[in-house]
This record gives sequence, structure tokens and C-alpha cells, in this order.
Amino acid sequence: MKTRKEILIFLALITALVVGYVFGFWMGVLALAAALFLIFREATIKFVGEVKVELDKCSWPWDSNQTGFKKYKELIESTVVVIISVVLLAGYVTAWDFLLSHVVGAFTGTARLK
Repeated sequence: MKTRKEILIFLALITALVVGYVFGFWMGVLALAAALFLIFREATIKFVGEVKVELDKCSWPWDSNQTGFKKYKELIESTVVVIISVVLLAGYVTAWDFLLSHVVGAFTGTARLK
């Protein structure tokens, strides 16, 4: 025999399908999300509370005592380092690709010399 939650989930799916058919796809998605939240509200609220506790333990890349752009100094510096690294790596890979394709092309007779 099916449990109470399985029956409620089935009814939520049927309701979402009917609402989606009558009022449109996104209203059906919204109805399904609302129904599932109502069915699993205790677990959802507990999960959100646990996520909040874990996020409070995180070390964020900004100083909460600063204001303005000074607050995000470490974040901006890290972002710049990542962007520069990606550009340099892309240039390195592109240069080797260009060089090796011409060398292989010269050996195989398919090089375009201009």
C-alpha cells in the first residue's frame, strides 16, 4: 500500500498538470513547487536552516568592516588574477597550436605558406 506522502505527491503532480494545461506551463511549475513545499515543509525548513548555519561558517572574500569597493578588494584582486591567468593560458595554447599545425603541415605537404 502506498504511503500518505506518495499519494500526496501523486495528487500534486496531477494538480500541476491540470494547472499547467489550463493556465500555462510556468503556472504548472509554480503549482508543483508550492505543492511539494507544502508536502515537505518541515524537511525544507530544516534544510534551509542548516544551509544558513553552514554559510555562516564560510570565509567570504571580503572584509565586512569596510564599505564601498574597499570591501571587495580581495575578491576583485582574485578575479583579476584568474582573468589574467586564463588569457595567458589561452595565448600559450593558441601559440603552440599554431606552431604545431604549421610544422605538421610542412611535413605532410598541407601547409599554407603565405
